Amino acid sequence: MKNMKINHAQKGFTLIELMIVVAIIGILAAIAIPQYQDYIARSQITRAVSEVSALKTAIEEELLRGNNPSAIDDASASYTSAADELGYTSSDLFAAAPTINIDGTGGKTLEATLDNNVSSGIKGTKVILTRTAEGAYTCKVDGGSAAAFKKSFAPSGCPAS
Repeated sequence: MKNMKINHAQKGFTLIELMIVVAIIGILAAIAIPQYQDYIARSQITRAVSEVSALKTAIEEELLRGNNPSAIDDASASYTSAADELGYTSSDLFAAAPTINIDGTGGKTLEATLDNNVSSGIKGTKVILTRTAEGAYTCKVDGGSAAAFKKSFAPSGCPAS
């Protein structure tokens, strides 16, 4: 009987092939994770701007009725009021309800500080909407004490200061 050679095909991957795959995955993860964290921060700030902006309608409605949203008639000084009186529903992004500051010229500022369930790098970021006496609103995002705040986190139409 002749010796029969049975050709065994190679099965599986070599060690070097596996090491290359692991290295590629590591490089991709090193790039993707920070980008994902930035995306999360941007989305949380955009959500905060949206939630604070919802109070604009309530303020305008109160002003059209002749009411001052802070229930204060003296416009010669500055006051701070909780947004709860305008029907604000609490958000898990803020430590407290946004405040409404009324200055002597009839302008109003809505300000909310991100604190609770946000990325650690943007804690302390403030969303500020300012209403002039004429009724025009401007928006800005103030990174303030936020450790890793980037101006690119601010949504379009609400620039970072």
